[in-house]
Amino acid sequence: MSPPQVKIKHIELSSKIDVFYRESGPSGAPVILLLHGFPSSSHQYRNLIPILASKYRVIAPDLPGFGFTTIPSSLAFKYTFGNLASTIVDFVDALSLSKFAVFIFDYGAPTGLRLALERPEAVSAVVSQNGNAYVEGLGEFWEPIKQFWASDNTPADREKLGAAMLSYEATKWQYEEGTRDPSSIAPESYTLDYALLQRPGNADVQLDLFRDYESNLKLYPKFQEYLRTSNVPVLAVWGKNDPIFIPPGAEAYKRDSPKAEVHLLDAGHFAVETETTEIGQLMLDFFNKHGI
Repeated sequence: MSPPQVKIKHIELSSKIDVFYRESGPSGAPVILLLHGFPSSSHQYRNLIPILASKYRVIAPDLPGFGFTTIPSSLAFKYTFGNLASTIVDFVDALSLSKFAVFIFDYGAPTGLRLALERPEAVSAVVSQNGNAYVEGLGEFWEPIKQFWASDNTPADREKLGAAMLSYEATKWQYEEGTRDPSSIAPESYTLDYALLQRPGNADVQLDLFRDYESNLKLYPKFQEYLRTSNVPVLAVWGKNDPIFIPPGAEAYKRDSPKAEVHLLDAGHFAVETETTEIGQLMLDFFNKHGI
């Protein structure tokens, strides 16, 4: 049997933000919401979606500032993680998604966990692929960003961080570092990401989000309280060679979630790019175990 077709869709929210998303699977099936990270988009899930869509309705939106989601120039949108999360809250409401498992990766983690705080009754499970909610999960990668947080946010401060984080080489590095076999990574992945980063004004979008990422650390205690009190099942599938979000961040989920299951994979940051089949099967087994 051929895999379900992945459909490309758009929906305009009441805020006038036009959200691009990929969808596949039976319309009446349980929903899995896939939230991407920096510097990517829903494109990173192109190979995972068909694995899950045989049984689930899979929905993967592009966050504001990424991929093909667009914001009218007339809309004074401030790029913060609070606003990314508010957009996704509006998105799930617009699609009338009352129950879903959420897959969180990188930037998708603070976005998805903010969503869970806003809609705790809607979340049936959390799957974290290098999606961090603990200070001990921050690798050395974050040192220049922490310096940026402590800076005055001058043009020189922004230019310095942008040169380090937004280049083609830095984008490719995020995909390849820690990967067993870099030849398994499709070059169109990081090439597309970099091309979209080059759009006019996007560098400032990304720097604003780097600046605001500190707000997520202040919410870590609330995220952790949610995990303790919600009893939501948690699956952490983690590229153990990731220098950005390191394995202690995966193991920490077990501290707050009695239903946490942790798998450390021989992979880097973009584990879903190279370990797609294994991650997909771990998810299917986990959902079956918990009746999702």
